[in-house]
Amino acid sequence: MANLKDVEVPQESHREEKNDVHEMDDVADQKLESLNETAMNAELAQLEDQLSVFPTSRFDLKMSSPAMFTWILVAFASMGGMLSGLDQSLISGANLYLPDDLGLNTSQNSLVNAGMPLGAVAGALILSPANEYLGRRMAIIVSCILYTVGAALEAGAINFGMIFAGRFILGAGVGLEGGTVPVYVAECVPRKIRGNLVSLYQLNIALGEVLGYAVAAMFVSVPGNWRYILGSSLVFSTILFIGMLFLPESPRFLMHKGREVEAYGVWKRIRGFGDLEAKDEFLGMRQAVTAEREEQAQTKQYAWVDFFTVPRARRAIVYANIMIFLGQFTGVNAVMYYMSTLMKDIGFESRDAVYMSLVGGGALLIGCIPAVFYMECFGRRYWANCMLPGFFIGLVLVGVGYQIDPVAHPRAAQGIYLTGIILYMGFFGSYACLTWVVPSEVFPTYLRSYGMTTADANLFLCSFIVTYNFSRMMESMTRIGLTLGFYGGIAVLGWAYQIIFMPETKNKSLEEIDELFSLPTSVIVKRNMKQTAQVIRDLSRFRLKKVFSPEPYK
Repeated sequence: MANLKDVEVPQESHREEKNDVHEMDDVADQKLESLNETAMNAELAQLEDQLSVFPTSRFDLKMSSPAMFTWILVAFASMGGMLSGLDQSLISGANLYLPDDLGLNTSQNSLVNAGMPLGAVAGALILSPANEYLGRRMAIIVSCILYTVGAALEAGAINFGMIFAGRFILGAGVGLEGGTVPVYVAECVPRKIRGNLVSLYQLNIALGEVLGYAVAAMFVSVPGNWRYILGSSLVFSTILFIGMLFLPESPRFLMHKGREVEAYGVWKRIRGFGDLEAKDEFLGMRQAVTAEREEQAQTKQYAWVDFFTVPRARRAIVYANIMIFLGQFTGVNAVMYYMSTLMKDIGFESRDAVYMSLVGGGALLIGCIPAVFYMECFGRRYWANCMLPGFFIGLVLVGVGYQIDPVAHPRAAQGIYLTGIILYMGFFGSYACLTWVVPSEVFPTYLRSYGMTTADANLFLCSFIVTYNFSRMMESMTRIGLTLGFYGGIAVLGWAYQIIFMPETKNKSLEEIDELFSLPTSVIVKRNMKQTAQVIRDLSRFRLKKVFSPEPYK
């Protein structure tokens, strides 16, 4: 019989052999990586040689740190969100005085309120040609011009036609900029922080909304107050216009147009080539865009037809637009536009109602902050499914607040209503970031401008429908029926949709997302249901630490 030593020696020898194999694998991987990087450097060196003789623009801004350039690009571009939010909330304070000064009836005032989202639909319809022929950067500059013209018309309006025209033109700027800025940012920033940085756009929208309520509060006691309120956005549109003159075009757009040397130059300025990941992402983008361009040249068809004929493109457009629908038909824009009026209805005086509107706007702003910091940590799917139940609870409290008589019990009505508004706007602020992040990343490069046109037009069309019909729906459904039955019902249905169909795009390059959406829908659903079942099992066993960890499930 063999003793123990005789058994142990072969085991130890086997372990050493395993270690030797792992070390050999590591060495092989390092050699392969070194060879890949050598090949990458050779390709990049060719582009560098061509760039050295390429003419530069007088507006080219250069910095020693690509990371700093990226942050400046994101900060200025996302300022478009501030303009959008500012112009959406300014009308709330102006609503208390503008109708009487211009002699508007209820229908005309509804059109003035809904004029901006209606104009934004028109702006969204010109988004695709503007993005394709002018580029992302120039499309944002054109939107700044529309902002300026619209705000000037609003401030100088003397009748219904003039104020509506101002709101419509301003809305066209919002629609054009709203569909361009998230794409511009998504195409320029590293994939690991793309969700966080695109979410900054929604944070700036919320910041602009709070600023709009604050501007209304500042001018509410000034004669001709609503003119100053609505004209104040001229300052911010001018700042954005000047800033965009010094920012570069998106490298993916340049690559899409076959301008590889320019794309290389922009990437070098905003991302750099200091690590293997940056080199790999740039060359991967070059390969993917080149393949798309060749495929389009062979088929010789209109690109947008692929939304009907190519399953990958069809999945993207359905998914993006359902996310947009869920964000708008839960009523947030209607509540925001009529915030001062609603505050007045529950017992606040006109001036106090303007100040109290800051509560809802502030909650929306605070709600965006966690999304900016943690969405990329937790992921899109996980984040969305945690936020929808939160603002449903807020809707329940808003509905309960409506049922309390503000004359007999003013403190109870105001307290419950304000609690509901804070929860509703706060959780929606976190959720709303997804309505910009998702459409900006799910479309293939050659269809991105077309896809964003549909998403952007859908967003503002839904906003127009909800805003224009808000007063009528509240009268016919009653307030609690509208908040709980309609808005709340859509939130519940949306939650079920997201659990079943929403894929995870966290920490994936735009080219890797292409591969994800190329999978059959049935495969995505099976993955989602398996993940959901595991969450339910962990909840039933009180494994809360695993459920709420940043990366609970793969």
